[in-house]
Amino acid sequence: MTAENVRFETLAVHAAEPRPAHGRSVVFPIYQGTVYEIEPGGGVDYIRYSNTPTQAYLQEKLAALEGAEAAVATASGMAAISTALRSVLAAGDRIIVAGNIYGGTHALLAEESRRSGWGVDFVDAADPEAWAAVLTPETKAVYVESITNPLVRVGDLVGLAAFAREHGLTSIIDNTFPTPMLFRPHSIGYDLVCHSATKGLNGHSDLVAGVVTGSAERIEQVRHFLMLYGGSIDPHVAFLLSRGLKTLAIRVKAQGENALALARFLEGHSAIAEVHYPGLESHPDHARAAALFSGFGSMLAFRPVGGLEAAERLLKSLEIPYAAASLGGVESLVTRPAISSHAKLTAEERAAAGIADDLIRFSTGIEAAEDLIADFGRALNE
Repeated sequence: MTAENVRFETLAVHAAEPRPAHGRSVVFPIYQGTVYEIEPGGGVDYIRYSNTPTQAYLQEKLAALEGAEAAVATASGMAAISTALRSVLAAGDRIIVAGNIYGGTHALLAEESRRSGWGVDFVDAADPEAWAAVLTPETKAVYVESITNPLVRVGDLVGLAAFAREHGLTSIIDNTFPTPMLFRPHSIGYDLVCHSATKGLNGHSDLVAGVVTGSAERIEQVRHFLMLYGGSIDPHVAFLLSRGLKTLAIRVKAQGENALALARFLEGHSAIAEVHYPGLESHPDHARAAALFSGFGSMLAFRPVGGLEAAERLLKSLEIPYAAASLGGVESLVTRPAISSHAKLTAEERAAAGIADDLIRFSTGIEAAEDLIADFGRALNE
């Protein structure tokens, strides 16, 4: 079953499901074992190799959802990103990083720059002249996020993929925010797609996992480093993630509708100084997001009138969302990036990235939009 013959909602439920089902069970079982008989002339099935039955089932489903030849599931989103990068970059190589990226990825690149000699060139994701200006013979890859965290910017993703192809670079994209429900980067030429599956792919805030998708050849290279570093996914986590994937479409749809309604409410409220959401016509990347994505996602950010004091007061007054730093779950979460996702950056680095101390990030859940708006209306008027 492929995306060519069914809609995404159906694919999310039925992709990779065996027919007839194992033992007549509609739900694929958990193969928790670590020891498997070796078939004559065959390879070894082993959890660290990411090829046991439950792992393989999940990976086939993930590849189908991203429209890729292959996928490998990992123990975390950072395991996915680090092994994807390691599969492409050797000592002394350079990488072009487009846009402001997740703090954990930024820290990883900084560490590898010191230890492995990777050269990292940060550029504007919407400025092709800047990409060309930093290109060197040592440049081997480009890296970008589909939607940035936390200012939800959308770069020239089509142009960046084309730039990579033109110059023989490997293009890597973190597609965590939109998920394949809203955007499938392989369709516009990206070589490797990474996710923190902890977030929207799972959607229930109860596991840690990651995934990399791409061609079979590229994924074997990623799998090689995953085997060496031991970042494979546990079968029980794989089972939970495959279950979460089946509701991906309806969750993402509900979250996006809620986020847009809340963003419009906040944009019109006198106590809010600015709102960042690509679904708003006022967002600088609205046209690009509308052309690329089938929806605008669950994440928005805003700054209240009154600065840090007002931001902290609002966080304490809200009743529905949890004050927590993750995203993509069925429950709404609210946090200040300056003390959570980007806390490892210096004050100067946060300022350069546009992450003010009073910036609030809101991951929208599947609660009733009317209740979320009412909660904000009450809290903003206190």
